[in-house]
Amino acid sequence: MTLDQWRRGIGTAISFMAFGIGGLFIGAVVAPILQIGIRDNQRRQWIARQLIQRCFRCFVALMQALGVLDYRFEHVERLQRPGLLILANHPSLIDVIFLLAHIPHADCIVKGRLAHNPFTRGPIRAAGYITNDEPEAVLDAAKTSLANGGSLILFPEGTRTSPRRPIKFRRGGANIALRTNTNITPVLIHCTPTTLTKGEPWYRIPARKVWMTLRVLDDLPVNDDNQQPTGQAARQLTRRLSNHFNRELERFHNERDTRPVA
Repeated sequence: MTLDQWRRGIGTAISFMAFGIGGLFIGAVVAPILQIGIRDNQRRQWIARQLIQRCFRCFVALMQALGVLDYRFEHVERLQRPGLLILANHPSLIDVIFLLAHIPHADCIVKGRLAHNPFTRGPIRAAGYITNDEPEAVLDAAKTSLANGGSLILFPEGTRTSPRRPIKFRRGGANIALRTNTNITPVLIHCTPTTLTKGEPWYRIPARKVWMTLRVLDDLPVNDDNQQPTGQAARQLTRRLSNHFNRELERFHNERDTRPVA
């Protein structure tokens, strides 16, 4: 490894330590205080989400200051509207951190095992994030979340994107969009060089500093054909979404690279 990789490796280790300590602090200190001090469940969750948003903004700034990565968030103003259904591809473990850091009062659907992880269960429970243990319960929770004006983040692939493979979504996002009659706000995430992909350990440091681009695309209307069974409509919408993301990702690759040299 080069000297620069060693430096970024130390920065990455510090970042992970900060994330873990923050998660434990929210679970052990902040969540109990909110539980005791605020009786209304919805208000308590909204305050917890505001706190998590600020913490993640600080965490992103920490990673930048340590030289671990840099990023660009294009059309982020589109995410400031209430009640959005935000679907994104998932190339890296830290994608959700960038989204939660920039979306006010955001809710998200997370893997059930994260609700039992000692470093993440405190923030998840305090903010009332939705776990994907039971599909029908997820749909009901998503309806409630959107009806309350929160923006819901979902990674429809169900896992992190495999590098150099086409994006292939599952039907969860399409089902939520169709059953809540909510337009979709797509977010295209590109990470180069790849880092923290599925199965890649945190200590595998890329040869150069990571650059992340998050691009908020135009809303996609949900064309709900009432004559069509929901299952069939969800399959068609899922294919449409996968094709749309793959086209936009290809377009991104074909654009002139204007990233600053790391």
